[in-house]
Amino acid sequence: MLKVGDKAPDFTLKNQDENSVSLSDYKNKKVVLWFYPKASTPG
Repeated sequence: MLKVGDKAPDFTLKNQDENSVSLSDYKNKKVVLWFYPKASTPG
């Protein structure tokens, strides 16, 4: 579990165009991560 102030681990996900994007692609830039539940699901 991450704590406030911890660095996020590197990860890779697909973007809206199905291209792989890694957190490390944005090294030394400010990044906002926004997580939300999938539509029509609880939580």
